[in-house]
Amino acid sequence: MNKNKSGLWAVVSGALAALGLFLRFALRGYAYWGYALLFAAALIVLHRFVPPLLWKIIVALTCAGLVYFCIVEIPIIKNARTDKEPERPYLIVLGAAVHGDQPSLTLVRRLEGALDYLNTYPDSVAIVSGGMGPGETVTEGQAMFDWLVARGVSPERVLIEDRATSTRENLEFSFDIIRARGDEPSGNVAIVSSAYHLYRAKCMAEKLGISDPAGVAAPWGYFFVMLNYFIREAFGVTHLWVFGW
Repeated sequence: MNKNKSGLWAVVSGALAALGLFLRFALRGYAYWGYALLFAAALIVLHRFVPPLLWKIIVALTCAGLVYFCIVEIPIIKNARTDKEPERPYLIVLGAAVHGDQPSLTLVRRLEGALDYLNTYPDSVAIVSGGMGPGETVTEGQAMFDWLVARGVSPERVLIEDRATSTRENLEFSFDIIRARGDEPSGNVAIVSSAYHLYRAKCMAEKLGISDPAGVAAPWGYFFVMLNYFIREAFGVTHLWVFGW
């Protein structure tokens, strides 16, 4: 009995590690669940082998990390919805991956949010922003343009920004388009993105000198996939807080 119990830690940690590796490498959209399980497996092994004093330090650091994580998640969750009265003359649609010339599921969700917004506010103009990345045969901007026009949006209401490779560039280059049209972005921009990404996107817009950007949340995807991205977003927000972008 005692012998079986003494080996239980190895069984549990091995199972957690195996499941973590599976989620990280075999499934799309579950990587941070995988990292969490790998971390749990590592804690079990450390508890087994490290000296008591070192284990207490590890526990203290882990608890501090969890508290910090909760603090970071507060503004992320708070902003993970469409703002009240989001109508603006311009709607910036932030890009995401394109597979060949077809929008990824994440990008489709954002486009669904954009389509609903444009139908609700017929005087608004969309700026679809995104360049071309690995595995893409068209720019993200072009793929978004094609998707929206195919669903009845007038081409005159969709402006393409096709150079951006990051959220900052999505916003910066889109603001340049607005200014080139003789308008001012401040107070005139709404941003549609995945719910978990809105806080960081709005913060970046404000750092670029744009006041009162409205957030428009794309429809949620699969629940556990969305939670995976909420976990990941904590690292993106930390980078924003530390480095400013």
